[in-house]
Amino acid sequence: MFKATERTRSIEYAIRDVLAFAKKLEEQGKKIIYLNIGDPCKYDFDTPEYIKKALVEAVAEGNNWYAPSEGLPELRDAICEKEKEVNGVSIHAEDVIVTQGISEGIQMLMAAIVDSEDEILVPGPTYPPYMSYVKFFGGKAVSYETVEERGWQPNIDDLKRKISSRTRAIVIINPNNPTGALYDQNVVERIVDLAGEHNLLVISDEIYDRIVFKKGFVSAAHIAKDVPIVGMNGFSKTYLMTGWRLGYMYFHDPEGKLAELKECVAKETRIRLSASTPVQKAGAAALKGPQHHIREITEKLQLRRDYAVKRLNHIDGMSCAKPEGAFYVFPKVDGVGSRWKTDGDFARQLLEKTGVLIVHGSGFDETYGSGHFRAVILPPIEALEVAFNHLEDFMEKKR
Repeated sequence: MFKATERTRSIEYAIRDVLAFAKKLEEQGKKIIYLNIGDPCKYDFDTPEYIKKALVEAVAEGNNWYAPSEGLPELRDAICEKEKEVNGVSIHAEDVIVTQGISEGIQMLMAAIVDSEDEILVPGPTYPPYMSYVKFFGGKAVSYETVEERGWQPNIDDLKRKISSRTRAIVIINPNNPTGALYDQNVVERIVDLAGEHNLLVISDEIYDRIVFKKGFVSAAHIAKDVPIVGMNGFSKTYLMTGWRLGYMYFHDPEGKLAELKECVAKETRIRLSASTPVQKAGAAALKGPQHHIREITEKLQLRRDYAVKRLNHIDGMSCAKPEGAFYVFPKVDGVGSRWKTDGDFARQLLEKTGVLIVHGSGFDETYGSGHFRAVILPPIEALEVAFNHLEDFMEKKR
């Protein structure tokens, strides 16, 4: 047998890893209610027609060649316009790199900044690829506390304590996946100031920047003055283009500190040639076209958020902080460590008994995610009701 590398044998991705067992149960005839993956297009959301039309036209007009590795100029220009108009961030086209989804951007960025034993500070709990790619490239992801009782806001004192001589960057995920937290402006300001004080890079994942249920989102690059920021964003969520795999990163670099980093990431884009040309054409159309679907998405999701939080908080043995962005809930489960050995055992038993598929919280961080689970609020309320009925019955039987 040919041996695989240790770095690939140790890869974990909880959000999709849980699918294998669910598929086996489904093959045995069990009905599965999928609440694990944040893909709106799997539910009653659909890509706007004008974006679909732009893709078809791009193909029909012959735009089927390799694009420039860093991205089509028209898309990079449109991204700059969007960031200026929506988030108050001033960047130029040469500061933007187009990626095949935000996950590729995370991979490329970590490849460029992480050497053996380097540390990256990530919010706990966090989006798993930030942990996985840091580990993949020989570094260590160090999670800083976010406080559930304060709506999962970052604990700045804990973050400060965890900065070491090996720290290379601080990751902000705002709005947060998996908790749905919308970070207060003063919290973002304090993180940016802390990074400046210690000469650290800030990586700000803002893919849910327009899926918020109250005013208050602020981009890290809008706040930053001389602090370098790499902004991460994409089209999967706001423009319902999950399977199209289109994202971007930008370099907010007032003092030219990121020139080498940007060039090295650009080198990575060249060895993978380019993101899809027709999809980039459609991405530019998405940014330039009508935006009314965004309000429709958030209004629909807010109703589902309200229902989910109310329902979960009425289930004996559960509590759920109210998310203010994205489309997830991250409830706490009483009894993990007693009735269930781990949150993974809880999720597995729930799936076996009820067919409800969620993701165990420790898959998002062993320390700050443990004892919780993540579920999407994307299904219609009628479907959420069925899932939560099963969940409530399950909890009642386990009392």
